[in-house]
Amino acid sequence: MSIKAWPYLFLSPFLLFYLAFNIFPIIYSFYISFTSWDGFSEKTFVGFDNYIRVFTQDPSFWKSVWNTLLIMLMSTPFVIIFGLLLAVFLFNITKWRSFFQTINFIPYITTPVAIGLIFAFLFDWSSGTVNHLLMSTGLIKEGINWLGEPMYARIVVALMIIWKYTGYHMAIYLTGLSTIPQELYEAAKMDGSSAVNTFFKITIPLLAPITMFLVLTDIIGGLQMFDEPKLLFTDTAVGGPERSVLTAIWHFYDTTFATSRFGYGAAVSFSLFLIIIIFTLISYKFLNKKESYK
Repeated sequence: MSIKAWPYLFLSPFLLFYLAFNIFPIIYSFYISFTSWDGFSEKTFVGFDNYIRVFTQDPSFWKSVWNTLLIMLMSTPFVIIFGLLLAVFLFNITKWRSFFQTINFIPYITTPVAIGLIFAFLFDWSSGTVNHLLMSTGLIKEGINWLGEPMYARIVVALMIIWKYTGYHMAIYLTGLSTIPQELYEAAKMDGSSAVNTFFKITIPLLAPITMFLVLTDIIGGLQMFDEPKLLFTDTAVGGPERSVLTAIWHFYDTTFATSRFGYGAAVSFSLFLIIIIFTLISYKFLNKKESYK
């Protein structure tokens, strides 16, 4: 055997598994999206009927996309801002830094099931800690039905995302802060620049590539949101109150597995994939354009 063939021989197990468990399912799902199939009977080729139905005859799909975007708008800016401020604060302290970093990062590695149980307990209408706290301070007179009203339900899901992902953003920003030359801060201090002015003139511009990366990953991850609302409203109707927290992936899951419409579910997934690509490209161009102006 030729020496040049040895690398390909060692790579072959990974390539075979990658083709079998990644590439083939994608191609096969794309093929299924053009069929009508319940998972057991024979597949019936329907052409673009599934995609036409997704974009023109399925109000639940567009409602799920709207819910997803709305929850993203309610959570992503706060995750970015809180993560940055927390990173700057921790970067400038020496005592107990590792402890606070660990505490803030723990929510990110906490299992989604535990997070769902915690927030269900906190925001329960009758015995929730949040309602008891608000009533004891006199801010409200009676408990708010956090998990029973559409807008409140979206707020709770957004709070879950903020609580879970702020620590991750903090860790990424801390890495970025460590790459900024300290000479810049020393020079700004010698020039009489205030801490706030230094933050806006030096820290934020130099962290712009990291911010762009986080925004893009937040958009991609947000459009794939599933665990948070599904686990929080696992005992209620699909999508929560009035389907207000029905996300695109939850709609795909319900369509595909709850009603056994695998062909249509595959079309929903690839339609969502197209939407993710569009939003990612738009966000990338917008953020890249803003950075080029600086």
